Amino acid sequence: MTDLKAELLANLRGHRAVMLGKLDGLSEYDRRRPLTPTGTNLLGLVKHLAGVEYGYFGESFGRPPLERPSWFRDDPYTEIGMWATLDEPSDYITGVYRQACAHADATIADLELDSQGHVAHWAEGRQETTLGVLVVGMVGETAQHAGHADIVRELIDGRVDADPPVTAGSTFWHDWRSRVQQVADRFRPPGPDSAPTGSQSSTSAR
Repeated sequence: MTDLKAELLANLRGHRAVMLGKLDGLSEYDRRRPLTPTGTNLLGLVKHLAGVEYGYFGESFGRPPLERPSWFRDDPYTEIGMWATLDEPSDYITGVYRQACAHADATIADLELDSQGHVAHWAEGRQETTLGVLVVGMVGETAQHAGHADIVRELIDGRVDADPPVTAGSTFWHDWRSRVQQVADRFRPPGPDSAPTGSQSSTSAR
């Protein structure tokens, strides 16, 4: 019989490793610089996940961290949780993340999936939950942000996780992108900045 807790934890650990791996080989600047209009940046994603790990698997079960991260506030909505400030170097942020993950792993090991937890900042009526719900949520949260990190890293230096490893500037990806663009162009609406091809049905675009 499959050990559900072990499967969830293995999945979570895999996504955590991907997240940290996106920082490898980058300068402090590249780890911090925002690459989307909403400011998404690699170090900020790691910082955010550290806070969520400590929140879900620490405070929710009366197991706060031994050393509170520098950005924690009594009200989590007042924290600077998506980017690193001048006095928060990369080594500090990644160190906190690793500590938060170890803390979370200990909570997951010590408790059952149906153990009762309490998330204080959730909406009234939803604050009572279980370890299992929070582990599933953390797997999803980490996977989502690891996907964000994939895109941000590609924008920085073209690194793409593939087998065999390639960069976004390679001939393979250049040709791939060209094919995707050619199909997209068949649906480009007419306008002053587009070719007058008009929109096409999905059948005629095959």
